Amino acid sequence: MESFAGKVVVVTGAGRGLGKALAIGFAARQAVVAANDLLPVNLDGTLAAIHRAGGQARGYEFDLAKNIPVQAMFDLVQSDWGRVDILINNAGVEPRTDLLEMDEWDWRRTLDVNLSAPFFTIQAAGRIMRQQGGGVILNIASNLKHLPGTKGRAAYLASKAGLIELTRAAARELAPYHIRVNAICPGILDTERQVSWGEPGSPALSEPERRLRLSENIPLARLGKLDEAVDLALFLCSDAAAYITGEAVHLDGGQSLA
Repeated sequence: MESFAGKVVVVTGAGRGLGKALAIGFAARQAVVAANDLLPVNLDGTLAAIHRAGGQARGYEFDLAKNIPVQAMFDLVQSDWGRVDILINNAGVEPRTDLLEMDEWDWRRTLDVNLSAPFFTIQAAGRIMRQQGGGVILNIASNLKHLPGTKGRAAYLASKAGLIELTRAAARELAPYHIRVNAICPGILDTERQVSWGEPGSPALSEPERRLRLSENIPLARLGKLDEAVDLALFLCSDAAAYITGEAVHLDGGQSLA
């Protein structure tokens, strides 16, 4: 895998799970990582891991669901590092409420974080990248209807469907500026957050039992690994993928074949 030396990578939702793994993965390949999350405490583990390994990273605590904080963050990143080469939109929320019981706050907050925030960050990063002569944007979406336990996740599924279409629209509009835009659509990754997928009210299961149950409908018969998602992201953001844009790449062990 190629080095990202000299590249500045913005990772949103970098405090845990896939976002943390992505930040550490890019830093391990010599990228400078601008790690975003809501609170400083969320980023402590990410930044500590990068610094222990000799990497470069700085934390940026902003709520990106509104445009003004997004602009403030990118102004700060550009001031600190002078450029933005790669944006990874990973931050997301997953309320679990039945459609008829969901309140307006949950609906709007999910769309704000999962869809409006990527729109704002694509705008902010895209303007910087246009001036620089190019860049890469990668959105973390979902394989949507193929996930089990979708009951109670109407807002989440709607927001991720919108993110895939935003990816395609942005790819078309930004291609003349040499900015590539793609999405990764993970299935169930082997993280605490992802393994908790399931129907509300279903019988309590041990973690091994839940993993086994979740893998039953996956052709490759296992959950995805964080390292596999990171490797795919590294590829899509590398020069090896220079002719790929507007794609929503499934990483789901074959679930999307159903």
